[in-house]
Amino acid sequence: MTADDNDKERGLRRDLVLAGVLIAAGVALSGLSLTQIDTRTGGLQFAQATPQPPSSTPGAEHRPAASEDAQPTGARPHDIPPQPARPDQDAVQSGARPALPPAPPEKIGEPIKPKGG
Repeated sequence: MTADDNDKERGLRRDLVLAGVLIAAGVALSGLSLTQIDTRTGGLQFAQATPQPPSSTPGAEHRPAASEDAQPTGARPHDIPPQPARPDQDAVQSGARPALPPAPPEKIGEPIKPKGG
């Protein structure tokens, strides 16, 4: 072996030792940080809910049973007509309040004209 090969081998060995020392220092620093965090929090704490027995809807025992002609969930009954959002003038005079506030003037446009006219 020549002197040049020995220098390369020594340099490689020195680089490997330096890399090992840096890795060991990083692992040690990480371990110290984790133990410091653990001592601050007082150990691991787990939140656990107490098991509740399964129950039905509250107040279900006070309600009457569903009839056979009941509508499926989400279906609107057909015997009740939909109510307008803005009641007519007679209802307003009798005290009914509109469900929606009046639209601001800048949001009201011209009436839609019928086609062909």
